[in-house]
Amino acid sequence: MILKLLIIVGVIAAVYFLFFKTKPEAKVSKKSAKKESKKLDADEMVECATCGVYAEVEECILSNGKYYCSRECLAKAE
Repeated sequence: MILKLLIIVGVIAAVYFLFFKTKPEAKVSKKSAKKESKKLDADEMVECATCGVYAEVEECILSNGKYYCSRECLAKAE
């Protein structure tokens, strides 16, 4: 009787560790891969290299690896 109970508990534990315990690790690795890509989201704010004003990435001008809030700031930098 006790042997059957131990076998059932062992099988349940094995199924749990094989199917349910490994899924969160896979999700964590996907999140860390996204963080490593250094790609900026469209709604993320960046600082202008000339005047220091923060603006959204999609509204900024990217030149030589630096973000500028307007064409005037870009002209001042050149």
